[in-house]
Amino acid sequence: MIWDQLTSLELSKIAKNTPVILTMAATEQHGKHLPLATDRLIGEHFANELHKAIPDKVLVLPTISIGCSSHHMDFSGTLTISHDTFIRQVEDIVRSVIHHGFKNIILLNSHGGNQAVGQVLVEKLGYENPTTNIVMVTWWKLASEALFTLNESGKGGVGHAGEFETALMLNIAPQLVHLDNIEKGKHTDTFTWSNGDMLRGPKASYYRSTKEMTTNGVFGDPEYGTLEKGKQISKLVVNDLKKIIEDVLTVKK
Repeated sequence: MIWDQLTSLELSKIAKNTPVILTMAATEQHGKHLPLATDRLIGEHFANELHKAIPDKVLVLPTISIGCSSHHMDFSGTLTISHDTFIRQVEDIVRSVIHHGFKNIILLNSHGGNQAVGQVLVEKLGYENPTTNIVMVTWWKLASEALFTLNESGKGGVGHAGEFETALMLNIAPQLVHLDNIEKGKHTDTFTWSNGDMLRGPKASYYRSTKEMTTNGVFGDPEYGTLEKGKQISKLVVNDLKKIIEDVLTVKK
């Protein structure tokens, strides 16, 4: 079920334990070959595929399409909001959902820059709403063991605009992928403990702007991204999302 495609009357009749999905994305540069909407399109893809799989068991909210992307502002087209603004926006939406009686809320994140602030939201909203289940999932952390087996570009290969995001976009919106502009990420590494990618998180956080880390805005190697791999990633992630939905429904508060 899609929240804003329902009438007020229809929505009022939906069971209040129905999990409500809020996709948290971004509008930012993704190298020369992927569109600014990459994170939004990927997040919405997973939410829509979940909806196709279990249409009567989830309720999908409108996407938050601009996230915390200040580290990408050196690149043209990037839009960002502050952490405080992001927190207030998500809080207000979630509080509206809770006001209407819903008890299970899933924050579906598709942008790395939203992870830390998303965890703050889970802890804050969870504490303030003890009778509500608040869950945040970041798509590349789902099915991580299975995703590891798909990684052909090795360590550092599945970062921003790299192998996995390129593969997903070839599946979701191939007309927006500029294959003639694909190039490997131009990384500048610092400390071994601060290096990582989507599957291999760093041991410690160390802030640098994106342009300081990679002059072309790409992390990893998008040349390994394929349509078939995009389909496999999608299936794995959606299957794990379904498991989370099923588990949340067993928790009574």
